[in-house]
Amino acid sequence: MRIKKYDFDYSRRAFLEKTSSGGVSGGLLASLWPSISASADTKQAYPDELLDIETFTRGQVKVGDTINKDNVFLVQDLLDPITFQQVMQDGRTFHIQASEHSAETMFPPYFLDASIKNQGQAKFGADGNVYTKAGKPWIGGLPFPEPKTGNEAIANITLSWGRHDKCIYATPAKTVNPDGEVQFEYDWVWAEQQCAGLVHPDAPSPYLKGYEDLLRLQTIWFTHTQDVKGHAFLSKWKYNQKEIPALFGYLPNLKRVRRFPSNQRFEAYMPGMNLYLSDAWASGDPMLTWGNFKIVHRGPMLTSSHSQWTPENDNWRPNLVGGAKNETYFDVGKSLAPEVIVFEGEPIGYPNAPVSKRRIYMDARSMGGGMSITYDRNGEVWKGRKGGGGQLVSGSQSINAKDGRPEWSWAWAISHDVQKNNVTRFHHAKECKGNWESALDPDENIVKNYMTKQALRRLGI
Repeated sequence: MRIKKYDFDYSRRAFLEKTSSGGVSGGLLASLWPSISASADTKQAYPDELLDIETFTRGQVKVGDTINKDNVFLVQDLLDPITFQQVMQDGRTFHIQASEHSAETMFPPYFLDASIKNQGQAKFGADGNVYTKAGKPWIGGLPFPEPKTGNEAIANITLSWGRHDKCIYATPAKTVNPDGEVQFEYDWVWAEQQCAGLVHPDAPSPYLKGYEDLLRLQTIWFTHTQDVKGHAFLSKWKYNQKEIPALFGYLPNLKRVRRFPSNQRFEAYMPGMNLYLSDAWASGDPMLTWGNFKIVHRGPMLTSSHSQWTPENDNWRPNLVGGAKNETYFDVGKSLAPEVIVFEGEPIGYPNAPVSKRRIYMDARSMGGGMSITYDRNGEVWKGRKGGGGQLVSGSQSINAKDGRPEWSWAWAISHDVQKNNVTRFHHAKECKGNWESALDPDENIVKNYMTKQALRRLGI
């Protein structure tokens, strides 16, 4: 029988107690992942006040409402400080979505399958890396679905970014200045191949043959505008998270591939971008090159964790809102997530980093790092990165996995340098300049096609 009523401060007290005592499981009424494993339903783990925004706010905010500077104080405690600032100072708005409680909407299907199947199999080795109980590299899905520490939390993000074995993202991007003017414009393609923790049913093993010492390969190449077209970069991540990835790049003006210094993690790929190598997926560096991870908070927040795909719009781009010309931010929905884990880490492996720490906001149900804040060396807020995603389903339109279940992906992201007040926004598009199309688990050898030095040169030319 489900208990329906708690006094209104029950959740606040419970989360404070959980954080201060090092609480180890998601959920307040029941452990979260046994509920997910049994039925994919997360509702049983939380009291009613955390299941919808109207109950939580005692009727002051309802599904369908638009949040702006006049009413944002009603949900201020549910927002990160940068989003609050964007609403108050830059005219950003967002609408309230109904909460979603099915885990199936929060993961790619095969990654969810692996997370359920492989529960309890992960451990840290003496070297700090994640292994199975048999001492093998990780075999796929979330290694720590109920993180006890900040180290376990960061491992959930780092070991598989896009949560597919391989993917190709066509990505239009623009950087908007404080006057609302587009200062820089780019199109790029991001290709990524997991080498450990493969989860697709067609994978013969959890490891990519011939690349067993690697965690992932990734390539980014620029297709627009003319001044950046042809630049291509390849990153090779070792499984050992103490090693900084090798970075190679093809530069059209030099007409050759060169290797870049491995510790250049806090520089933009291209002038005008405020997204750095280190920023990707809120965990752009090997996790053991950072340290002092600690969980600092648990509680409800407004997140963009589902229903973010907009296939009805041109090239899947979300509508725009806010800023001097009302075109700076994506106009997106946010819903009440009952439990978000907030944790911090420091760049201990980068003594000259311009960063003192990064704070990551992780939905306890999916372990997705949808938001992060970077602090400069003086401890002041520097940049905020946030994104949204969900199942690729909208009305009658859908993109499905091989077995017919709906696919899942990120949909949009924003990187906001609050000190300069410029915003780099980009989205997962259907296609980008150069006739490149997005694909999840495509039926092609993306290592051969995009992830060698020869491929870099070919992509650049």
